Amino acid sequence: MPPVYDPEAVRPMWEELQAVGIEPLATPEAVEDWMDDDTTGLMVINSVCGCAAGSCRPGVMVALQHTRIPDRLATVFAGIDTEAVAKVRSYLPYAPSSPNVILFKGRKPVFAMQRAHIETMTPAMVAEQLCAAFDEHCTRPGPSISPEEFQRIIPVQECGSSIPLYPGD
Repeated sequence: MPPVYDPEAVRPMWEELQAVGIEPLATPEAVEDWMDDDTTGLMVINSVCGCAAGSCRPGVMVALQHTRIPDRLATVFAGIDTEAVAKVRSYLPYAPSSPNVILFKGRKPVFAMQRAHIETMTPAMVAEQLCAAFDEHCTRPGPSISPEEFQRIIPVQECGSSIPLYPGD
């Protein structure tokens, strides 16, 4: 399936997550390979919506500065990585949502924040809930990147109203 949004226009929205150590996955095969592990993994279903820019991505980025973080970190992008997003959602026992932040233990979700939660939260609230889940389920020492590197990241504040649709080939 072709993407809904122009992939170049959303590039900064996944690159900021990549800057904190989150691997972008674009295919169902990449998701399956990522899932094929018994450790803890954080999956971010990214989005162009305002709550992704205003709360989700900044909150996730702050949470990864915590002293305990998941072993694996990945993201897929709703409206871009359509088949990869569908593959992630096939592991979830609830209705689709984007943005969505899921903590997996192996292939099983043990914590999730859906759009309905995220859109009412500040980045600090998102980070606080994620850090609590990390403390409960994770053992890898954090942060994902040094505090000095983290301070240089400027979160992207664009939302869907300013993102062009994919023009097609």
